[in-house]
Formats: sequence, C-alpha cells, structure tokens
Amino acid sequence: MRVLPTPIEGPLIIEPQVFGDDRGFFLESWNADRFAECGIETMFVQDNHSRSQKGVLRGLHFQNPGPQGKLVRVVSGAVFDVAVDLRRSSATFGKWTGVELSAENKRMFWVPQGFAHGFLTLEDDTDFLYKCDAAYAPANEHSLAWDDPAIGIDWPTSGIEVQLSAKDRDGRSLSEVEAFA
Repeated sequence: MRVLPTPIEGPLIIEPQVFGDDRGFFLESWNADRFAECGIETMFVQDNHSRSQKGVLRGLHFQNPGPQGKLVRVVSGAVFDVAVDLRRSSATFGKWTGVELSAENKRMFWVPQGFAHGFLTLEDDTDFLYKCDAAYAPANEHSLAWDDPAIGIDWPTSGIEVQLSAKDRDGRSLSEVEAFA
C-alpha cells in the first residue's frame, strides 16, 4: 500500500497493492493494522454504496455535530472526489483537494472528520463505496455549496451536464456554514 499526501493536512490518497493475473485481481480495501501504520486509526461503524449516472454531483456534505471520517473508493466507473477543509483553526480552512477515483486506478481517498465531502461522477453506472467512522445523523447533515466561488473548486465539468439533488442545489456558502473549531 502506498499513501500519498495531499496539499491539505488530513486527507490522504491510498493506492492499495493489487495482485493480478489472468483470472482477475485481489486487493485489501481495509486492514486496520496497515491503515494505522499510515495514521488512519479509526473504527468504522457504517458502510454506504451509491450508484450514479455521469454528471451526478453529490455534496459537498458534512455533519456538525457528529462529524464523519470517510474512506471512499469506486468499484465501477469513475469520479472526481473532493474534500474541503472546514476546520476554522486550520491554516487551510476553506481550501480543497481533489482526486480522480476509478475502478481502473483502484485508488482510495481518506477524508477525515472536519471536512466537507463530495464527488462528481465521470462515467455512467458509477458505484461509489464509503466506510464511515460515525453514523449518519440526518438532523446534523449540512450541504456546502459545490460552486462557492470563495472555495473555487475546479470541477471537471467540461462536456458534462451537472445533476444535483434539491438539497445540494440549496448548499450554503462557506461564510454561512457552521465550521468546526
């Protein structure tokens, strides 16, 4: 397993060791001891799976109180995955980092607590899996505006018609959200 830092302290890109032959491949998507060696020491309490068509943008979501850390990956298709730092005490508050995750590259992305998270699907029938270290709490969920100019995420939307849920269309600006201490 190879762990790549991002420009923001906290989120990590994880490239698992893949063992492949003419029958297919094998990889470990989670091993508590190996991830702890990389600084990800957590206990996951919930797994989620979403399927989306090309152009679906989910996010930017976060829970406060009760933040969630998420280990995310794609098993079919591809996404552009984003984390936005919502830790007011951080030198990178309001900054974002992103990575392409796909069935082909098999990368994973660790989004720790204190970040908003979202993704844009780049292919039809994209299956997105995420492990969460805190349970979903609908009353504590918030949406940060995906297109807030104060954040300036460079979404790869060329040639893509972005599809949003009502909740995501109503996302709040960075100046309006209750960030983390």
